[in-house]
Amino acid sequence: MSDQRSPFAEPGSIDAIEEGRAFAPKFDADGLVVCVATDTHSGDVLMVAHMNAEALQRTIATGEAWYFSRSRGALWRKGEASGHRQRVLEMRVDCDQDAVWIRVEQEGAGACHTGRRSCFYRAVPLGRSGAVSLEFRDAERTFDPHVVYGKTK
Repeated sequence: MSDQRSPFAEPGSIDAIEEGRAFAPKFDADGLVVCVATDTHSGDVLMVAHMNAEALQRTIATGEAWYFSRSRGALWRKGEASGHRQRVLEMRVDCDQDAVWIRVEQEGAGACHTGRRSCFYRAVPLGRSGAVSLEFRDAERTFDPHVVYGKTK
């Protein structure tokens, strides 16, 4: 898809970006936009990832979540290795179009590569000064990542 003309609008005025109907995602210097995925049923945040233009196009076209891995430098479809796919039911863009929110039906046992339902399984305690220790919340593993992904870290 990278050799095709972009289906996204060119950025216009601030008013056009914030109040208009044209979808003109504001990609960062690396060509990425942040994407937050939440569970459509519970509202829980499942993960935060990045999309490049191709991932965004494929997500819109297929209704399945596609992302761009910064560490691997590669496009990937959520669930292609684990089977834990994300079916996108709704996509929204924030006011200045530099972040995307998708509401998904999470297939399989979880969204996190650590074997948990959500990537957000640790809390930062508030109201404390100095060094803090993370607190585990809803951190039970719902699948064995070594079995699912077939490798250890």
